[in-house]
Amino acid sequence: MTTFLLIRHCAATGQEPSAPLTPAGESQAIKLAETLKNFPITRIVSSPYTRAIETITPFAQIHKIEVEQENRLMERVLSSENLPDWMEKLEMSFTTPSLAFEGGESGMEATSRIVAVLDELTVGSDDCIAIVSHGNLSALLLRHISSEFGFEEWKSMRNPEVFVVEWTVDTKRFHKLT
Repeated sequence: MTTFLLIRHCAATGQEPSAPLTPAGESQAIKLAETLKNFPITRIVSSPYTRAIETITPFAQIHKIEVEQENRLMERVLSSENLPDWMEKLEMSFTTPSLAFEGGESGMEATSRIVAVLDELTVGSDDCIAIVSHGNLSALLLRHISSEFGFEEWKSMRNPEVFVVEWTVDTKRFHKLT
């Protein structure tokens, strides 16, 4: 069984790929490194977005673990259009996984790419791997594991948020790290 620590990034200055952490987010990243110290993490795989990499950098530096960047861990693009009602559209996408908006990715498409990453990392591995990603993509993975995790649970996620995910071919389960 592979254990993943699914980490939603710390507080950031924006949503664009190059958005760095805020000063509060930088403090959160240092606290996160302390929280993660008792886990036997052997690998770190992160979204290439600046806020994700900066979230795990303090831990990676202390433990001398390379941060591997994985494009499939980038945040889901809901639409390439400016959607004033994006929150309602996002909620609709949780109940209709195949729903896709102009220039965007359906929940089903986004879920399949993060599931593929975990499936690939699980092959021949009993390791503990940190996965650093984003709120919507993480929520879609957790929904894949349990239909109980939905839009309201996504809304209640914090920055950062850590979930312990146990993953095998046959068994997938998670719990929030408190």
